[in-house]
Amino acid sequence: MALDLSMPVLVVDDYKTMIRIIKNLLKQLGFEDVDDAADGTEALAKMQDRRYGLVISDWNMEPMTGYELLKQVRASDSLSKTPFIMVTAESKTENVIAAKKAGVNNYIVKPFNAATLKTKIDAVFDS
Repeated sequence: MALDLSMPVLVVDDYKTMIRIIKNLLKQLGFEDVDDAADGTEALAKMQDRRYGLVISDWNMEPMTGYELLKQVRASDSLSKTPFIMVTAESKTENVIAAKKAGVNNYIVKPFNAATLKTKIDAVFDS
């Protein structure tokens, strides 16, 4: 699957500053169409209204975590193929393993920069 910079991207994080940072990094990489959601519940609702080419989600959120969002996306017939990158401040091995088992496409540990984000996105679309 080729990387399309015009595809819509959904950034999910309950911390507005982090959403702004990720959106700015995506714009630096050339993405123009970036939406955001404050938690997994809002993200799922947006994903049912619009098809996103990529979801970048934080792990730790309330009431629905990024991990729960990932599991719901993978269980959905219409959403299951959506590329999904998990972002977290925790680099616990068990979290990485759990996310991989749940079907995450890639995993980024905070803090990160545009180069790291680009590498992770490229790896998802080059596979």
